[in-house]
Amino acid sequence: MFILKNAWISIKRNKGRNILIGIIILIIACACTITLAIKNTAEDLINSYKSAYDKEVTISFDRANMMKDFDPSQIEGRENAREKFDNIASYTIDDVKSFADSNYIESYYYTYSVGLNGNNIEKAEIELNNNMSNGFGRGKANNMSLTDFTLTGYSSVTAMSEFINGTYTMNEITDNAWDIAFDGNYVFINQELADYNNLDLNDKIKLETDNGNIYEFEIIGIFKENEEGNGEPMSMFSNSANTLVTNADAVANITNSEEINATINPTFIINSYDNVEKLQNEFYQKGLDENFVLQTNEEEATSGVSSIENINSFATTFLTLTLIIGGIVLFVINMINIRERKYEIGVLRTIGISKFKLTMQFVSELVIVSVVALILGAGIGAVSSKGVSNSLLASEINSSNERDEEIGKNFGGPNMNGGMFDRGDRGEMRGKGMPVIEAYDSIDAVVDIKVLLELLGIGLSLVLVSSIASMVSIERFTPLTILKERS
Repeated sequence: MFILKNAWISIKRNKGRNILIGIIILIIACACTITLAIKNTAEDLINSYKSAYDKEVTISFDRANMMKDFDPSQIEGRENAREKFDNIASYTIDDVKSFADSNYIESYYYTYSVGLNGNNIEKAEIELNNNMSNGFGRGKANNMSLTDFTLTGYSSVTAMSEFINGTYTMNEITDNAWDIAFDGNYVFINQELADYNNLDLNDKIKLETDNGNIYEFEIIGIFKENEEGNGEPMSMFSNSANTLVTNADAVANITNSEEINATINPTFIINSYDNVEKLQNEFYQKGLDENFVLQTNEEEATSGVSSIENINSFATTFLTLTLIIGGIVLFVINMINIRERKYEIGVLRTIGISKFKLTMQFVSELVIVSVVALILGAGIGAVSSKGVSNSLLASEINSSNERDEEIGKNFGGPNMNGGMFDRGDRGEMRGKGMPVIEAYDSIDAVVDIKVLLELLGIGLSLVLVSSIASMVSIERFTPLTILKERS
């Protein structure tokens, strides 16, 4: 009590000096509050962006490895390269499941594609006449494959990358489309194909294999392709005009009973990018041909947060400079304060006040002034931080919202019929495997308990640094020397 009483009396007696110290700490507190708010909000956005991207690994053909010994000038070299290419071992669904059984993999999904012919449906194509060929030759303008349609099955919503990245957008879907899409013979078809065959939702189409077996599918959605110029030269139709989208099980049911070729494109979700090389070696041990390599989406996942990371780095640098300059200024002011009160220290020591109590009194004075200034600074910073943070992070906040909304629209929601991706139901989106970015309409509560605790730690650190001057000086001074110097 004696220490606090003397400290309070000293604060009132030296108003000017303590007001100056308080103003400095107030400015530091305001700057630190705003900077910490921006820094923490930026970190939240970075984590939110990164969480929207799973750590993905895909299997790619290693063209460079295939061509490293190829000599196009030698007939024998060309024949060897052709033989080597023909002998590449493909992988099956069972292989993919075996690959996925790894400690490095958290989950996986895949697309499964097969070529089929139409039975009661014609593929979208226009024959060019002689006047329109222009060097492209007569014949079919769109799909030159041996089959009429490509039936592509997705193992989950997450695998539907064309819809996620906006290449495809759903125009119409049935009310229960996403409840049945992955459990039966249901398809989404291109708008061009629907128009060409006068098809609508709930219509049935029949597809036929080369063996003459017929499989019936019900249309539950109609999509359009947003990328222009992807079709064959002089074609009226896009590349996806004859692509039928279904689930992987529907394709597997066909391939399991037919001797037909199918294409598998798996994506594995790993726990760390650091384990890619180990995972690749594990795949080779499980039978993956060494002409395949693993590729990740690390660059894509990190490129979207570069601007936010720059803001975060700027905030960290500014905070560090603020603390260094503030600490130095407070230390100097406290040194001057001690010298001005040298005689007071000598008198108090002469009447028997211990060095410890005297040091605690000086520290208490600084603590009291600092606490008041920190409270005021935190309040002013809290009011200012929202506007500053929203201004600096406006583009990132908008992009997180826009990405979320665009993905929903691509799948037919939230305003389309059957809107599976209502923004009010993020749990359902996550439950169906959809990556979700936490969106911010604005940053309303950037100054939270975490910021206040960090600010308190900063304040106490500054007090400690500033108090070193008084601690050292009081330990050095002796009462008789101080009183003699006074004369």
